[in-house]
Amino acid sequence: MSDGLAALADHIQADLAKIAHPGMPWLTPVTAPDGRPALDVLIVGAGQSGLAIAFALRRSQVTNILVVDKAEEGREGPWLTYARMPTLRSPKDYTGPDLDVPSLTYQSWHEAKFGEASWRDLNLISRECWADYLLWYRGVLDLPVRNGCEVNDVTPAANGLIKATVKCAQGEETLYARKVVLATGQEGMGDWIIPEPLRHLPASRCVNSAAPVDLEKLRGQRVAVIGAGASAFDNAAMALEAGAATVDLLCRRAEIQLVQPYRWLTFRGFLRHFSELDDSWRWRFMRAVLELREGFPQATYDRCARHAAFHLHQGAPVEAARETADGVLLQTPRRDIAADFVICATGIAMDFAGRPELSRCAHNIARWADRYTPPPEERSARLGAFPYLADDYSLVERGAGETPWITDIHVFAIASTMSFGPSGSSINAMTTAVPKLVHGITRGLFRADIAKHWAAFKAYDVPQAVIRTPELADGGA
Repeated sequence: MSDGLAALADHIQADLAKIAHPGMPWLTPVTAPDGRPALDVLIVGAGQSGLAIAFALRRSQVTNILVVDKAEEGREGPWLTYARMPTLRSPKDYTGPDLDVPSLTYQSWHEAKFGEASWRDLNLISRECWADYLLWYRGVLDLPVRNGCEVNDVTPAANGLIKATVKCAQGEETLYARKVVLATGQEGMGDWIIPEPLRHLPASRCVNSAAPVDLEKLRGQRVAVIGAGASAFDNAAMALEAGAATVDLLCRRAEIQLVQPYRWLTFRGFLRHFSELDDSWRWRFMRAVLELREGFPQATYDRCARHAAFHLHQGAPVEAARETADGVLLQTPRRDIAADFVICATGIAMDFAGRPELSRCAHNIARWADRYTPPPEERSARLGAFPYLADDYSLVERGAGETPWITDIHVFAIASTMSFGPSGSSINAMTTAVPKLVHGITRGLFRADIAKHWAAFKAYDVPQAVIRTPELADGGA
């Protein structure tokens, strides 16, 4: 570690010591069926959200926690895997996992590592630097993370606990917890979409935008990208820079989306209080946002447009696709497009039953369609499939009493967007969203233990002062 980062680490510990109030432990262990103390919180996902949640829980004296992630250390989240842009799109001064602790900000890390001049000259944060920052954040806070562990089953257990079956390199392991947080990012409670007309194509010809791609195999190839949001342009640029012969980007809308609505949403009032609105307002806002594609910045477009091999097709949804002797033929209303390889950057669909950790309760998870009926002009089957979450980000039962244990499963991922707006996958929303989640978790833990707290209060007998009887003066009566 450099001298600058070592000094920053000392500064952070000093800062956290100054704001560690109150510091009294308040949770008592709950015994699991295997005789061990159960975790208070199990966090699934060690990306930026999972780490920030762990930090916030510890600041609230919820210390018996564990974060698990199926990826190897340093490969959690999208930054070194399927993120294909050179930099983050958020402005460099937007805060996030630091949770308003100045010495934990990306700026503090960057200045300690590269110097203040480098920060002043920086335009946008590189994704590689952001990944390095998150790995440092995890280490400097000594967060309890286990990599190479995938949760593949969640079920109720005795003593009001949740049993999680975890597949690790050493085999299967059982973990028990009072609360489970699914901080699983984009996938969350669903899977990446491949549009129906292309689903019959083999993976050698067609993949989603999160799939690994062998860049060498794109050299000299005809590549088609389906979608027109920022991720679609990122994938198109990746193919062009890898030496693709042609890259056709197909936008189903007549005009491409140029406005980035998430920029408007990034103010405290919206981020903090959106979830408190009634269902009609929440639906209206998020339908308007989610039915748009994520707007792309000028640099993202220029990264593609500088290549003569790039072709943008507007008003060109794929109506059919068929394999040919030398590739794939995509049929659109404007023209047929031949490709050797297709990348679908078309977002995420909710699919609870497709998530192994939710297979036991997927049928009884309430969706927005179960709780709210919008006006005819605002209806959307895709958005109605999002989970309808309680005010602490927890799952809600579709049929009351059938799976009551799911109220101890909290979703902090893209799936929480309909209920909370930008939150579970947004750097920009972290400083308001993570405290809201942690407030809900600690409220639930406190309420569940209220009888224990009452008994502890009644038994509390530590005197604060000692009353001494004055000695009688000599000769006094």
